[in-house]
Amino acid sequence: MITLSPQLQAKLATPLKIGNVEIKSRVLQSPLSGVTDLVFRRLVRKYAPESMMYTEMVNATGLHYVKELPKIMEVDPNERPISIQLFDCRPDFLAEAAVKAVQEGADTVDINMGCPVNKITKNGGGSSLLRQPEVAEAIVREVVKAVDVPVTVKTRIGWNDREIIILDFAKRMQDAGAKMITVHGRTRAQGYNGPARWEWIAKVKEILEIPVIGNGDIFSVEAAVRCLEETGADGVMCSRGTLGYPFLVGEVDHFLKTGEVLPPPTPIQRLECAREHLLALHTYKGDRGVRQARKHMTWYAKGFAGAADLRGKLSVIETVQEGVDLLNRAIDYLADHGYQAIEEKQIAMVQ
Repeated sequence: MITLSPQLQAKLATPLKIGNVEIKSRVLQSPLSGVTDLVFRRLVRKYAPESMMYTEMVNATGLHYVKELPKIMEVDPNERPISIQLFDCRPDFLAEAAVKAVQEGADTVDINMGCPVNKITKNGGGSSLLRQPEVAEAIVREVVKAVDVPVTVKTRIGWNDREIIILDFAKRMQDAGAKMITVHGRTRAQGYNGPARWEWIAKVKEILEIPVIGNGDIFSVEAAVRCLEETGADGVMCSRGTLGYPFLVGEVDHFLKTGEVLPPPTPIQRLECAREHLLALHTYKGDRGVRQARKHMTWYAKGFAGAADLRGKLSVIETVQEGVDLLNRAIDYLADHGYQAIEEKQIAMVQ
């Protein structure tokens, strides 16, 4: 049984304050490259209407050289609260990009200082800034001067086990004017391997005055509560746990506000959500949206008999109708056979 300590309950009863912005939820949807576009954010917000959403990270250098804003920067005027995440290593370009983000409707501007992907770090962005704390500090100072909305930072605990510098780094970010920091409890070298080391999030929380958000291994309501209890963080950010599961942020938010654990969606409900996601991507992006939907569809197709075969077929769909037909047949099959949300391996064991 999942329970909240009285201290955590008291904290959760108040809004999350990011500078002059108040958020009525302490559960945030992480920015995810190739995932958190406008369509995905709308799905998450259906179940978590008060949570902060983040765009995919936007390249400030690329933004400097184009006349029109990229589609990944597009936000719905009604999707509040919303943050636009930027990455780069050039303070002036990031300040310029931040101004455009605010003009687009961002309630906060987030600077990515944690992405471990080589194509980002080799150009000085993402987690490479952990090795350049003076540059990271200059970035925050310049962006803070450029915009009148809160500036936040998302980062990791260090470059590798020999360079865990998050305590000094986080203090620098606060001193430079950041109004919130999200800490993913892994080093850059870890990528997404091994357990997230939440103890470092706790240490950051002890020394900062600004809100600290815990990130890493938040795959369930129970994990979110454990992270909050163990770290004292001011909130949690859900990342990979939302892939093919846009219900997670809402499930965590609902529990933190009510103490009630929502029943998980059935396989049918997950596939109905996948169908909605596919159709919306096609409407928003056309055939390119269908190609992008392939990975999403495979993430949804889990936890029921025949899921592996369905994943294989969904991963190569060429048209929206092909995907809808596959999902409809799977939904009809599950409805006819009354399958519950149990793992494929469990089904195999009883057949």
